[in-house]
Amino acid sequence: MSYPPRLAHLATRAVVVAKLAPTYARAHHIDEEEAAQRLSSALSGRLLPSLLEATWTAMRGKSKRLTDDGLVEKVATTLRERPLRPGRVAPVGPALSAFLILVDLEVGTAGDAARRVMESDEGRRRGAEGLAEAGRFLATELTRGK
Repeated sequence: MSYPPRLAHLATRAVVVAKLAPTYARAHHIDEEEAAQRLSSALSGRLLPSLLEATWTAMRGKSKRLTDDGLVEKVATTLRERPLRPGRVAPVGPALSAFLILVDLEVGTAGDAARRVMESDEGRRRGAEGLAEAGRFLATELTRGK
């Protein structure tokens, strides 16, 4: 784990679900409650640590003047008053679509064709790009406070 343990204590599964649910709901044309249930299920396994890793990488890449402790403190400040505030709806492009397919695979709603594509070399590359894109979005959501 290359992200600070405190990040995982701040960006809990519930917080991450709240930030991603509006985008997932819009992309899948479902209500936010169903989106939150699916995301929560998908993030209960290995996907959450990978997403936090990508988020931490994005945070460190965009903030050159803050130390690691300063970044974590910025997340704490952002989440202090309303940690479960829904995130903005992210524009869904190819990379974020790949992340959404990873979520669908984790929750079991993706078809066999999607699974086969994501298991190919190209699919794994796109999945990594999607995870990085979701991490950038989440980094922005977690640091947009004061």
